[in-house]
Amino acid sequence: MPIQLRREIENRMRNHDFFCEKELTMTVISGKYKVVIIWHLGHEGPLRYGKIFKLFPGISDRILTKQLRELEHDGIVGRNVYPVAPPKVEYCLTDLGKTILPVVDEMWRWGKENMKYYYEKLLEKDKNQKKTAGG
Repeated sequence: MPIQLRREIENRMRNHDFFCEKELTMTVISGKYKVVIIWHLGHEGPLRYGKIFKLFPGISDRILTKQLRELEHDGIVGRNVYPVAPPKVEYCLTDLGKTILPVVDEMWRWGKENMKYYYEKLLEKDKNQKKTAGG
C-alpha cells in the first residue's frame, strides 16, 4: 500500500512548519470526533461505520466520513472492505494508531479526574449570575 499523507501534514512537514512534536500529535488527533473514535477502536476493536455513527448523535455522514478519512490518511485507522453484499466495511486501529492510544487514555483519565472541577465552576458562575440578575 502506498504511503499517503494528509495534504495539511505533508505541506507542513515539507515547509518545516511544525515548531515541535506536540503540534504534529495535535494535528493528527484534532477534530471533534477523532479522539473518541480512536478510544473506541482501541478498546472495542474493529467497528463498522454504522456503529461508529451511532456513537455521535447528530453527526452527519459527511463529517464522520471526513474524520475517518483523515485518520486513515494519517495512518492511525485502517479500513477493511469485505466483498459481500451489501458491502461490509470495518475500521480498526493500525499499529501506528495503537501507539497513540496511551495518549488518548491519558486524556480520558485527565477528563474523568477533572470533570467535577469544571461542573463546579459552571454552577458557581450560574449562581453568581442569578445573584447579579436578582439584585
